[in-house]
Amino acid sequence: KVTKPNYSQGGVCKMCHIFLLLWLLHFSSVYSDITDGNAEHLKREHSLIKPYQGVGTSSSSQWDFWGSTLVTSQYVRLTPDERSKQGSIWNTVPCYLKDWEMHVQFKVHGSGKKNLHGDGIAIWYTKERLHPAGPGSNGNFHGLAIFVDTYPNDEASDRSFPYISAMVSNGSFAYDHGKDGRSTELGGCSAEIRNKDHDTYLAIRYSKGRLTIMVDVDDRNEWKECIDIGGVRLPTGYYFGASAATGDLSDNHDIISMKMYQLMVEHTPEEDSQDWTKIEPSVSLLKSPKDNIDDPTGNFRSTPLTGWKVFLLLLCALLGIVVCAVVGAVVFQKRQERNKRFY
Repeated sequence: KVTKPNYSQGGVCKMCHIFLLLWLLHFSSVYSDITDGNAEHLKREHSLIKPYQGVGTSSSSQWDFWGSTLVTSQYVRLTPDERSKQGSIWNTVPCYLKDWEMHVQFKVHGSGKKNLHGDGIAIWYTKERLHPAGPGSNGNFHGLAIFVDTYPNDEASDRSFPYISAMVSNGSFAYDHGKDGRSTELGGCSAEIRNKDHDTYLAIRYSKGRLTIMVDVDDRNEWKECIDIGGVRLPTGYYFGASAATGDLSDNHDIISMKMYQLMVEHTPEEDSQDWTKIEPSVSLLKSPKDNIDDPTGNFRSTPLTGWKVFLLLLCALLGIVVCAVVGAVVFQKRQERNKRFY
């Protein structure tokens, strides 16, 4: 009696699937998503969450507001859809995290038609809480600003609005409203964020001197890269805030939530011994805005991966599947030939 080897295409494929599953599990453990619903890393003292119980003017409040800002149980409206309004909300607790990620859920909506609305929202991480601040303010500042600009002031601009841009300032220059911040921006992208019937999100990550900004405005549950730049130096001890303004044109500018996450990142002994509160806001390398790149993983909160790294990883996975399929086909063919010899 001859014992036939227990080879089958199904068995090989099953082994391939197990191998692929183990590889993916290993990959996910290395690039774990530490902020995805992980309450341990959510810093509530820097987060603005419904029903906004920590907002107010008392000494125990973690957020306070100015101007036209209206706080309800469902949203924080920085400006109503009315002309010449300014409003802001600021965290009263300075942030001493070296590596962090801020997720902003917001909504911009109003009765204005195309190019008949304005002016936009700004998200801040600055040395001082600015009053007023944002589009409509000409003051200098120390720190980081993210502008969601909904109206093109520069008629010669070839950009599509709304437009998201970022800048870092050491107090020596301000946002140029006449040129829509073009002379000072680190990069930017266009994003259709007005009058959406679904949630719109902005994510800001600062880690190891790298600033990355992503948007999710298409209701696909996917992050889209807007800005990714290294060489950024931001100190600790600054304040987070949000502001908005209207002029001759207007919109409702609502903040639904601002969620701050701590990123668990290792630093060198030299970095840990440095006084991060004394760092001067700066950028060592400026680059021009680039085309948006969809994140194939649909997950921004994992360890950052460049487009080439993602491509190579997907290519390796595809090659692994092809190899498994070829091996399975060869083994199946040999089994068929062996069966012919036995019968």
